[in-house]
Amino acid sequence: MKTCDFCGCYEADPHRLLAWTTAVERGRTKSFCEACSRRHVRSMEAKLDSDWWA
Repeated sequence: MKTCDFCGCYEADPHRLLAWTTAVERGRTKSFCEACSRRHVRSMEAKLDSDWWA
């Protein structure tokens, strides 16, 4: 089971985890659900930390 580091939702189905994204922020690996990934894709591409997503 994996938990989204932005919204807190979780996913237990390993097939649905393929739509999740991961990022390394300040040396720590973070995982983001499909919804957060889609909503904040531009911020991710700009390499902004998730603390700055609004």
